Amino acid sequence: MNDLSESFSVPRSILITGCSSGIGASAAHILRGRNWRVFPAARKQEDVDRLSEMGFEAVRLDYEDAGSIEAAAETVLEWTDGKLDAVFNNGAYAVPGALEDIPTEAMRALFEANFIGWHDLTRQLLPSMRANGAGRIVQCSSVLGFVALKYRGAYTASKFALEAYTDTLRQELAGTGILVSLIEPGPIDTKFTENTLANFDRWIGDDGLKSSAHRATYEKRRVRMESGEPGPFKLQPEAVVKRLVHALEAKRPKARYHVTVPTTVMAVAKRVLPTSLLDRLCIWAADGEE
Repeated sequence: MNDLSESFSVPRSILITGCSSGIGASAAHILRGRNWRVFPAARKQEDVDRLSEMGFEAVRLDYEDAGSIEAAAETVLEWTDGKLDAVFNNGAYAVPGALEDIPTEAMRALFEANFIGWHDLTRQLLPSMRANGAGRIVQCSSVLGFVALKYRGAYTASKFALEAYTDTLRQELAGTGILVSLIEPGPIDTKFTENTLANFDRWIGDDGLKSSAHRATYEKRRVRMESGEPGPFKLQPEAVVKRLVHALEAKRPKARYHVTVPTTVMAVAKRVLPTSLLDRLCIWAADGEE
């Protein structure tokens, strides 16, 4: 990567969201080790305090709380004298279940956390990047940002929206010095599954389970998810951070970065298979997890 990396005489600065654990936490530590000035953000104040104790300049940011987004953006821009170099939008959750079982309120909340809040933060940081004539915006998407699997419809819809948003943003910022990239991970070893189960209980729960036409499937899937089996293709968060480093430091970052074998396979399948066969592949992949 050395021949592709830009040369910087002073530390670069980055705001990373979703840093309580997983990809965000790994990114914060690795980039600090690469001489980045890292501003990690987390939703809960206790996580912000813990990051501060580690020596980070941490801020509270909850994508579902517009006030926290505005406050975090203002604070980080003040700390950098309006010269923030990059933002890594990261941290999203899923509400699992068939679309017919997802409450409308749950869908609204999920889009606020997985999409609307990302737009809000990005808009608040873009003016300073435009004024500086440079910047990097990296979005953590998913393999489910370009292929759909059953029982993941709410999460998939938010990631499809993010992909379209990011492609449009990249086109609109062409020539400004602000570069935009997507990272598309497959299965990564984080607390995502644990949080997903909690969201199922919150939004569907026992009452929804009893009345659902998909009850038998939910019960099978829950057993597998609670077992904590890692799966053959699951990677550690560092695999995502490796792509993030390239997106931030390369002179010519890619528009998209695939992470894990399933993402690469599905990207090829999306290009070459007719819709009917792609549907069969996706159904087979989802059924294999039951």
